[in-house]
Amino acid sequence: MDIKFLKTVGLHILLGIVIYSFRSLGDLVLLAAVLYFSRKASITKSSKKPLVFLYACAYITGLEVLLRMTGGAILYEACKYLVIIFSVCGIFSKGINSKSIIYLLYLLLLIPSVYLSLYEVDYGLNVRKAIAFNLSGPYCLGIAAIFVYGLKINKKELFRLFNFILFPLISTTVYLFVFNPDVSEVITGTGSNYASSGGFGPNQVATVLGLGMFILTVKYFYFSNTVLAKSIDLILLALFSFRAIVTFSRGGVITAIGMIIVFLVLLFFSTSAQKKRSIFISIVLFLSIATVTWIISSIQTNGFIDKRYANQNATGVEKDDLTTGRAELFEFELNEFLQNPFFGIGVGRVKQVRFEATGMHAASHNELSRIIAEHGILGVIAFSILLFTPLLYFLRTRKSIFFFSFYIFWFLTVNHSSMRIAAPAFIYALTLLNYTNENPTLHRQQAIAEE
Repeated sequence: MDIKFLKTVGLHILLGIVIYSFRSLGDLVLLAAVLYFSRKASITKSSKKPLVFLYACAYITGLEVLLRMTGGAILYEACKYLVIIFSVCGIFSKGINSKSIIYLLYLLLLIPSVYLSLYEVDYGLNVRKAIAFNLSGPYCLGIAAIFVYGLKINKKELFRLFNFILFPLISTTVYLFVFNPDVSEVITGTGSNYASSGGFGPNQVATVLGLGMFILTVKYFYFSNTVLAKSIDLILLALFSFRAIVTFSRGGVITAIGMIIVFLVLLFFSTSAQKKRSIFISIVLFLSIATVTWIISSIQTNGFIDKRYANQNATGVEKDDLTTGRAELFEFELNEFLQNPFFGIGVGRVKQVRFEATGMHAASHNELSRIIAEHGILGVIAFSILLFTPLLYFLRTRKSIFFFSFYIFWFLTVNHSSMRIAAPAFIYALTLLNYTNENPTLHRQQAIAEE
């Protein structure tokens, strides 16, 4: 267990408390992060600059929801824009892999519907904001994918990458405990709960905490080698899991469970018989912690969380719609595609069109249905590029046991939360890393220089 790691964890625990007390400090935190990674890149040798920009994207991705829930970001989409900027810097420092050009095509396919939106202006709709909001996520993904495609990373570097995502998520979790220390006081039913989610969207909070659950699981089983390190991993995992569960947003938790199961299966079957026994023992302890965390969550929510995951309402009656209205939104957007199959209805217009047709002002929860409704057949091609390119890349490399977990996170997240935050875009890009399970031998002077 590295002392520097413990100090950084402590700093981010303190940061969560300070931001709760002084919410306006979020702007300064974001600025400090930008300055830190910019300076880091300026003093790092050329061959390692792309990794610095990758770490910057990771940290900004982990920080985004905390800034949004505290109103601390200068712009609501600031973190997506910063991931784009750091990715562009990474592209200039690394160069472009010729095979990543497919993502340039993906970005170009999204442009025609912008002109359609400008032509089909809806009264009262801020077209510029609607376009920026709906394209910031896809463009963040496309540019990050071009940057990351084929980027070489070893075990030590991947460990640092995971930590850079994790550190601001620790601050987020601390903030949630300070904001709502007694969950039982705010739980009155089985609906998604804003009070237990820091006053912000439960869906987005559960999504990033679920990502943190996965990272801590990976650290526990794959990276941590001491009792102290594993103990810290389990404690943080229990805290992350509890706060994710009590948001009452199931998507992020279920996605995390899927990622964890796939990772553990691949890890188990890729190790020696001796290590299998060690992994099995760790799994028993891991499941024990998970069970205790669920029991505490059930007690703190007065049993409502059990009903939530059983798809029941507060009185215990099973709900008719397991998707809490998402299936209806999906069907509406699919119908819009069928009626406008060539160029769609235009970027950012699906919410307005739905309101005009049904009187319901509901945002899309599904990136697949949104992209085909707004972009038509071009959207079908664009989503197909996203769907199949990482799979073809994996078939050629077959190196990373993290690939399917990253891929699952992107696919499930965009199908229950669309691309409201940068996380699914950046994690998607990580499926394209050229990962090698090796710790390079470095001279001490080199190691110090990289730190």
